[in-house]
Amino acid sequence: MMLRYALQTVRARKGGFLGAFFALMCAAALITACGTLLETGLRGTIATERYAATPVVVSADQNVHQTTVKHKKGKTKVKHKAKPIAERAWLPGDLATELRKVPGVREVIPELTFLAEPLAPGGAVDKDRPAYGHAWDSAALTPYTLTTGTAPKADGDLVIDRRLAERAHLEPGDRLTVQSTQSPRTYRVTGTAAPAQEVRHQTALFFSTAEARRLAAHPGQVTAFGVLPAKGTDAAALKRSLSTALHGTKAPHGTTAQVSAGDGRGPVEFLDAAAARTKLVSMGGAMGGTSLLVAVLVVVGTFALSVQQRHRELALLRAIAATSGQIRALLGREALIVGAAAGTTGALAGLPLGSWLHGRFVAMGAVPATLQHTVSVFPPFAALAATLLGAWAAARISSRRIARIRPAEALAEARAEHTRPAWGRILAGVALLAGGAVLVAVLSVLRTEPASTPVTFLAVVVLASSVALLGPLLVRAAVAVLGGPLALTGPSSRLARANLRGHAARMASVVTPLTLLIGMTCTVLFVQPTLGNAARAQAREGIRADWVVAAQGPGVPAEAARRLRTQHDTVTEVVRTTVRVGLDKYAAQGVTPGVLTRTWDPDVTAGSLKKLTEDTVAVSELAADQLHLKPGSPLKLTLGDGTPATPTVVAVYAKGLGFGDLTFAHDLVARHVDNPLATSVLVSTARTQTQLATTLREFPGIHVLAPAAADSIQAARQQANAEVNYLAMGLVLAFTAIAVVNTQAMSVSERVREFALLRLAGATRRQVLGMLRTEALSVLLLATALGSGIALAVLTAFSVGMTGEAAPTVTPLVYVAVVALAGLLALVATALPGRVALRVSPVTVATAKE
Repeated sequence: MMLRYALQTVRARKGGFLGAFFALMCAAALITACGTLLETGLRGTIATERYAATPVVVSADQNVHQTTVKHKKGKTKVKHKAKPIAERAWLPGDLATELRKVPGVREVIPELTFLAEPLAPGGAVDKDRPAYGHAWDSAALTPYTLTTGTAPKADGDLVIDRRLAERAHLEPGDRLTVQSTQSPRTYRVTGTAAPAQEVRHQTALFFSTAEARRLAAHPGQVTAFGVLPAKGTDAAALKRSLSTALHGTKAPHGTTAQVSAGDGRGPVEFLDAAAARTKLVSMGGAMGGTSLLVAVLVVVGTFALSVQQRHRELALLRAIAATSGQIRALLGREALIVGAAAGTTGALAGLPLGSWLHGRFVAMGAVPATLQHTVSVFPPFAALAATLLGAWAAARISSRRIARIRPAEALAEARAEHTRPAWGRILAGVALLAGGAVLVAVLSVLRTEPASTPVTFLAVVVLASSVALLGPLLVRAAVAVLGGPLALTGPSSRLARANLRGHAARMASVVTPLTLLIGMTCTVLFVQPTLGNAARAQAREGIRADWVVAAQGPGVPAEAARRLRTQHDTVTEVVRTTVRVGLDKYAAQGVTPGVLTRTWDPDVTAGSLKKLTEDTVAVSELAADQLHLKPGSPLKLTLGDGTPATPTVVAVYAKGLGFGDLTFAHDLVARHVDNPLATSVLVSTARTQTQLATTLREFPGIHVLAPAAADSIQAARQQANAEVNYLAMGLVLAFTAIAVVNTQAMSVSERVREFALLRLAGATRRQVLGMLRTEALSVLLLATALGSGIALAVLTAFSVGMTGEAAPTVTPLVYVAVVALAGLLALVATALPGRVALRVSPVTVATAKE
């Protein structure tokens, strides 16, 4: 029975349900898009290219493991966790002997993979295809076969892949300079090679075996082993045999050898894609969670406004003996009907949206193209289920009052808005306000970005939810403040004041999405600048060098730094990596020990950098607090390539945000990273920029910069990284902006009879439009104050936690643009429906049936 009534109501009131349909559809599309990203992180395929002709690959474990054993109530619980390391782990070369003894093995091919960037003329090198060097002996792993020329035999010989040869117009006999892990060297191209199948994500350069070992810079070690099965041996059976034979076999640094086959070969080849899975899961989960919270807040507000507009209709149903349960059932079924239609439409629209979002992340470099976008039925169905649940819950929440009050009271309230919000709503609003305050307080003590970022956006949503519940009281308070000025500015303003005072709940439903839009947008736009500017300020204060040497390519070679060193000059090489202490990740750097204070000062607060050697480490105050360290303390950690180390702390410094949490000797870090080239070289000298540039003229792509210029380059890089976060949260902000327009339009379009009565009472069309503009501007003013206050509180707490100072970075012009955009949306969403409503003759509207 109720389902039939619900269908008839939806059919008869299509316009009234359009706003709810649009809000639910956008929510479903957003949840589906985020779900596809999450699924890509969990199940996305990483197809192999380099090992296409190698059924089984043996490599080092790329994870740090931690096992905890808990004894509780006579039971033993064992928990195992693993986290990826930042660099490639290597295997001992003599492991090949053991592999060849395994039954079913026909051939074992050692693989070396290392940095090798061709320095060809502009445009010849495809930036989307990173270049790697290999020994020609391992060409069979793909396989690559010669199309022209001969294999490399001497140390100065080189074979390049056919795509590079075509782009750079290179032929056998030509010369090509390659920047690898050592100084750049010019090689003679002896041939070109082509893969048996298309290789789309990398460029291959093949060297002689001796030269490849020199450039790989890991004596006695290999990247992996390609294992070819004997005739009649199945790859799966060979994998099992190798796993059994290698069980417990340790690499030099304690990592175990791993055996991969099938789709498992891709993560071995593309380490960045394997690491991006974790990042995409985190990003998709954060976006999806925030989207869901915002969607619930917006949809509840939309349904509340829809129910409020139908108050008279529902009151009449109560008056003719409809029970509370029947009213709730009617509204719930209406919500499910609208939710099913909106959820289906939005879920289908979310699939191409998710694909576009993945493509943008790839274009920005946040996700490698080797991690293929994965789509299944799970995200759309999850979005549909969330939409149905959200619509039903929103309808239940919105219908609580009309379903609970007596019929006579319902008819009385149908003519005049209830003057005071229910005590339950007020208490819930106060509770959410207190919860938001607790989150802000917690945020002020969180000192790592992964921990503080989700709390930041959660605090904004919780505080905006408190605004939604306390909205009518806030609107009345605003009217009390603005009432005097509005009374003095003409009849339109007086009408607006009366409407704001008499219909506070209706106006509050418009304030909520505007507050969320301004608060969330300001938070998204100013979180990264707050952190980035603080880090750059510390770096500017700590760099004492006269000049900074930087590279356009992969880095500054060690030979370039040696050329700059003289008896009177100080040269500090800086190489960066990430290490793990237990399972926790810390940014680290290696610097050249010596007279560091001439080029670099991280503000040492305990100990001394003079004792920095390959057996010691300096730590930031944050790391010292978290790990309970002081000078003299041992620190057990895992270097970037999985090497365990236990250096002794010799210094604690304050500027960890600008220089990383851990600082080692340069040579130690350089031996355990994939790219040992310096990210920058700090030079303290009396020589001029031109003199330094002349000294480095033999090194392509190397530039000598003033510290201010280097800082500008760093700012540009931070902006590029921040754009990923802007895109990630941009869809949530777009959804919120749509909700602003949707709610405002719904609020105005249902006031046709009110406008007609005003016209019949003598108000002109211009005065009614003026009233609407004044209402919109008043609501905008309140939402701006609330949204700005929420953003300021959250950003200040974030700044205190991350930088130690209550100094959020707010760009005035950007802030004004945000408020102006919100105001434009509010005015347009008010003016257009208002003008449409005023086109109908007031007599026609007044005499029509409700």
